[in-house]
Amino acid sequence: MNSKIKNMTQGTPGKLIFAFALPLMAGNIFQQLYTVVDTMVVGKFLGVNALAALGASDWLNWMMLGIIQGFAQGFGIKMAQDFGAKDYHSLRRTIGHSVIISLIFSVVLVILGQMITKPVLVLLQTPDTILQDTILYLRIMFLGIPIVMFYNLLACILRALGDSRTPLYAMIIASIVNILLDLLFVCVFHWGIAGAAIATLIAQVVSGLYCLFYILKIDIIKLTKADFYLGKSLSFKLLYLGFPMAFQNAIIAIGGMVVQFVVNGFGVTFIAGFTATNKLYVILESAAISYGYAIVTYVGQNLGAGHTRRIRQGMRSALVIAIITSLFIAVAMLLAGKLILSCFISGTPQEIKETLKIAYLYLTIMSVCLPILYILHIFRSGIQGMGNTFLPMLSGIAEFIMRTVTAMFLPIVLGEIGIFFAEILAWTGAVIVLVISYLFIIRTLPADITDRTS
Repeated sequence: MNSKIKNMTQGTPGKLIFAFALPLMAGNIFQQLYTVVDTMVVGKFLGVNALAALGASDWLNWMMLGIIQGFAQGFGIKMAQDFGAKDYHSLRRTIGHSVIISLIFSVVLVILGQMITKPVLVLLQTPDTILQDTILYLRIMFLGIPIVMFYNLLACILRALGDSRTPLYAMIIASIVNILLDLLFVCVFHWGIAGAAIATLIAQVVSGLYCLFYILKIDIIKLTKADFYLGKSLSFKLLYLGFPMAFQNAIIAIGGMVVQFVVNGFGVTFIAGFTATNKLYVILESAAISYGYAIVTYVGQNLGAGHTRRIRQGMRSALVIAIITSLFIAVAMLLAGKLILSCFISGTPQEIKETLKIAYLYLTIMSVCLPILYILHIFRSGIQGMGNTFLPMLSGIAEFIMRTVTAMFLPIVLGEIGIFFAEILAWTGAVIVLVISYLFIIRTLPADITDRTS
């Protein structure tokens, strides 16, 4: 068995979760460098309008990525449970089925993405000055959906088996490739915003191939042709796990588009400031996402092994670790936020001043409320790891409602600043649903295997 594979059914829960999450954290930071470097290069070399165009693409791009990640993560839950139960035959069939289903959805999403790009951007009242650049960027990114699906599925296979280091190394290599290609395509070849998109997709190819190289070396998942023949029962099981997670991410993104619609009405300078902070948002959230991946794997493996007591222990430990981490990140952002944000912004001195003021105010509000987001990820991932993706989907609907209502009505009362609270109230609504859901579902789990055999 590959030495990087980790059995999380034995050992101290808190240490296991933290050790598993650390490489994922670093990997997420490197992955987010894709968008951060794109933003820096575009903002510095192409100007405020190009930066705003990149920002106007965020939520529609994120919706497609969220759907892809939702399906891949849902499939990963079943893989983690099979691995924890040491049912390697079922694990191989799960992986084979996941590959075929992912290919089918990739083709569907490519077609859908090309069809909806312009109508959605027009519906969101994207300013005419940035509309064409935004359309161009999204069309290229959506053509690369199979590449993105390819990497995300492979990374989920590795995480389900307890390997969080290989995705990290893949991201480090891919980030270096992305930075070099960004500079080449945008600054040397002058391909504009299209160059940033192409650089990102090529980097994703590199990361996917790196993961594939190591997956092919894992003995317990040597697939045969039979593993790729779709069976009705397993296919429905995977769709049952993946579809709610994909829908959850999609509806959250739609709420984000409503926010973008409101933001678009405040002008290009406000869009640019809002975009600069949203690019830091991925760094604010990266540790939370990493803890979430760790919890899904930990809970999934322990559920498969019948260790219910360890699930409760792990959730308590993860909550403590996550809250401490969020406080540390919040302080760092409050102290260094202006310096970091200035890396994204260019223009006249007056444009820079106004854009930076908007961006730092938004960053301050999000940083102060960051523990809410981290609590959200722990509870959502824990419930998903237990094989229930429906209740987390309900939390996504709560997010959508809170984000949409806040975005539409709070700016009427508070002015532009009201839009900054859409994220905070969305997190809060989701956390309320998730805490209630967790307290319900944890009581329905079967007794620990040690209790049943004693």
